[in-house]
Amino acid sequence: MKKIVLFALALGIGLATYAQAYNFKIDTRQQKAIQAPAIGIEPVKSQAVVKANIQSKRITPPAGRDVNIVTIIPIGTSANAYGYGYAGGQKSLVWVDPVLNTVTNFHRMGGAEDPGGYSGDLGYDVSTDGGQNFTNMVECYRATNNAGGTYYLDAARYPNHGIYNPSGNTDPANAYVVFYAPNLDGSNGVWGGYSYGVASIGDTSYHTKNLLSSHDDYYQYIPDAYELTSQGLSIAVDVNQDWTSGTMVYQGNLILNAGYWDDGVGDFVYTQDFLDAPVLEDVGRPVFVQVAFSQDGNTGYIVMLGDDGSAEQPGGMTGLYPIYWKSTDAGETWDGPYFIQLDGPNGIGGIVYHHLSDSAIANLFEPPVPAREDINYTTAFDFNCAVDNNNNLHIAVVIGPTGNDPYSIITAKGYIAAVDIFTDDGGTTWYSEEMGRPSTFRGTFGDLSEDNRIQITTTPDHSKIFVSWLDTDIEDAEENNQPNIWCRGFDPATYMKTDDGSGNDAPTNVTLFSDGMWQAYFFAAPKYTFDASDGVYRIPFVYENMDPNDPGQPVQFMYIQDFSFTDANFSVQGINQHKIADNNVASVSQNFPNPFTGETYVNVSLKEGSNVSLEVYTLTGQKVSAKNYGYMNAGSHNLTISANDLPTGVYFYTVKAGDQKVTRKMIVE
Repeated sequence: MKKIVLFALALGIGLATYAQAYNFKIDTRQQKAIQAPAIGIEPVKSQAVVKANIQSKRITPPAGRDVNIVTIIPIGTSANAYGYGYAGGQKSLVWVDPVLNTVTNFHRMGGAEDPGGYSGDLGYDVSTDGGQNFTNMVECYRATNNAGGTYYLDAARYPNHGIYNPSGNTDPANAYVVFYAPNLDGSNGVWGGYSYGVASIGDTSYHTKNLLSSHDDYYQYIPDAYELTSQGLSIAVDVNQDWTSGTMVYQGNLILNAGYWDDGVGDFVYTQDFLDAPVLEDVGRPVFVQVAFSQDGNTGYIVMLGDDGSAEQPGGMTGLYPIYWKSTDAGETWDGPYFIQLDGPNGIGGIVYHHLSDSAIANLFEPPVPAREDINYTTAFDFNCAVDNNNNLHIAVVIGPTGNDPYSIITAKGYIAAVDIFTDDGGTTWYSEEMGRPSTFRGTFGDLSEDNRIQITTTPDHSKIFVSWLDTDIEDAEENNQPNIWCRGFDPATYMKTDDGSGNDAPTNVTLFSDGMWQAYFFAAPKYTFDASDGVYRIPFVYENMDPNDPGQPVQFMYIQDFSFTDANFSVQGINQHKIADNNVASVSQNFPNPFTGETYVNVSLKEGSNVSLEVYTLTGQKVSAKNYGYMNAGSHNLTISANDLPTGVYFYTVKAGDQKVTRKMIVE
């Protein structure tokens, strides 16, 4: 067993109390977490279920509308919609291996391409040419134990997966699909079992099957978190919760399932450990868990959403916040838990001072309106995370004001935001960069519900972050039932974000005027883009073409082939005023003249004296010049940038004053 280093924070004595602190003016449309996943049990090897005429119609854009309609192709199918998600469905379903130029879509079987298939079986669709051509419905796991009567006890449900590429290999045929899924063996209520194994991409006859039931104090459920690192660590993290009585009893810890490739058995071999993860009794259990590692596989983070009593709760409210553990030895040991304070006087400035405008606060609260430091914020109920090229954690999550119900979020239009919460110093200081404002929050599809399903993708070198989510942007829509996929890129080195493709400070509507417009149900994004060495960041997405009123009907998986950003899209300045401390910088001007050939000038106005420096970067983040001005007094100062040794092109300049950074874009002619 691997040793787990635990530094558990002590919980306060007694139960968390709750007081209604605010009176709201508007219909806040408060939402709470959905606790129980839909199971979707089908009869054992039922007769073929084939949905007729699974198709969508391309929508022609209005004349003069400048849009880039993406290309969408059908790939595999499944007997129903359940396997690709429920409330919090950000599993590792789509995987890109940039070295192999290979992408896989992992799912349950059945549907039009597998009419005799059973949804408890698992398979994948694979392309080894960058998503241009696919081999679909490669079955790698079959349920066979029908002792349950109406369903197989080893019927797999919500799977995770990745591609294991042996060190030095460049041939997809020598790589393996690695999967980890829960099953219905009944050792923990209806749930309790794990189904896991590998499948050779080159030899589809080779695949393994392993089963593990709940045992001892391990009450296995549904692992939400999965990662497969460059060092070959396959790790699935589950919330240890006992359902044997029919009611959930959280055991106060997470289950870490960690495995490495074993040549002797031709498979991954796993060990299990506990990670102490206390939460307040009113929360019940961690709401959602994710895991991510750095490019070299050494630095990793396990993150959960919850309330362990450590964070301040301004205004007498109760909200959720990120709690994390950190490893610097490739997952051998974990330090934590540590919490991220979102709000209050010690919160993140980008949330406390920038999430709500003065008018939004006045419209939301009855007088007397609370001070910004007294407004409580909460995360939503699912998220995704990644580690950048400086080993810093990024958390893609939807945030909003806390509602009057305990652990609820206000989802009225204009009050929630998709954000990247990140650190630039390993976890001492936290920032929030807004990616976009979804118009809607939760959609309901038969007995399935799904929120914005926010996800995060990085470049292969982990230098750029791409956050994506679902939103129904139809005027007057209140539910997220007709979603488009939205995406935005962020460069933590320059604080630049992508525009919407037309130069506007907004996220990009990926499925606008495409076959997937208003019907990109239950989408999945990969952890990585394809090879981005040419400055083109191509992100494949997959969604389910389904009957939104009946998730029990077969579904067609739709693959988006050609959505991408380029360096030129990184043109929007982030807010860069993230910290609570008083800002030293009153303003940083756009350089003038701009464009320029000889010299250009930047005016910096300081509220207080501080050390000042100016750095210039290329579009790809390479630093090409730096000047340290030393200590400068409060007041106005002109800084000079010379075009000497700068080839014609687009650059970023970053002014640093004390702890603050402000970045803007300039053009050298």
